[in-house]
Amino acid sequence: MDRRNHSVVSEFLFLGLTDTWEIQLLLLVFSSVLYVASMAGNILIVFSVTTDPHLHSPMYFLLACLSFIDMGACSVTSPKMIYDLFRDHKVISFGGCITQIFFIHVIGGVEMVLLIAMAFDRYVAICKPLHYQTIMSPRMCILFLAAAWGLGVSHSLFQLAFIANLPFCGPHVLDSFYCDLPRLLRLACSDTYRLQFMVTVNSGFICVGSFFILVISYIFILFTVWKHSSGGSSKALSTLSAHITVVLLFFGPTMFVYTWPHPNSQMDKFLALFDAVLTPFLNPVIYTFRNKDMKASMKRVCKQLMIYRKIS
Repeated sequence: MDRRNHSVVSEFLFLGLTDTWEIQLLLLVFSSVLYVASMAGNILIVFSVTTDPHLHSPMYFLLACLSFIDMGACSVTSPKMIYDLFRDHKVISFGGCITQIFFIHVIGGVEMVLLIAMAFDRYVAICKPLHYQTIMSPRMCILFLAAAWGLGVSHSLFQLAFIANLPFCGPHVLDSFYCDLPRLLRLACSDTYRLQFMVTVNSGFICVGSFFILVISYIFILFTVWKHSSGGSSKALSTLSAHITVVLLFFGPTMFVYTWPHPNSQMDKFLALFDAVLTPFLNPVIYTFRNKDMKASMKRVCKQLMIYRKIS
């Protein structure tokens, strides 16, 4: 393929989720409310952990990092999708499409490592309580955070390397509401079967590998809790159930979309919507309602904000 044809496509056209006006209106209300609620909930968690000395511990540090990432997760695709619900002609520039893909994979990689770090934190707290402060030191938390961003950025750059020199010279319609790498590869004016296979293997290996690490970790932790069942086991099980729920919410849609891509399936579009809008909203809800310390801290923060508002 002649390299002069590489820049012919300057934008891509989204088909969106549906053509039915009533469903579009429902999605507009649903997505807008959840987006605002997600941002508000995650900002409140980050603010509470940052300002409340009672929450200055490794578990809440990692939770604040997860909330920060969730703010990015719902902001990469949701605002564009909500804006496009008003429009008949849903387009995104080539550069905007590449930017979306980059941040989607960065955020996905970071969140996977953070979930593993949170599982490790609970493992140490439950299985090695006497060594918790030594193992989960501030240095270890920073190392986890650096590893998360390092993996996220390197994974995303590795994915983008697949499309760096691909020619896009003809079809420019994406049957989705955001830029998805497997769908974008199918629009290239060359044979991309091997590239699609490599993308699936790369994303699938990281996703499935992380999921199995988490499954094994939580099985081991639950076994330890069961073996040393006591008065404190109910609190441990409550915390673990919140973590496991979040893991399932994140990996369920992600594994379906990126490990078993279905080109003509509507299901993967709605699972992507679930992952982009609903999961970032549910994470703060799950962690807040299952954690007394977090609820107490958020109440204190809200009271302080109300007092400050009255004074000003």
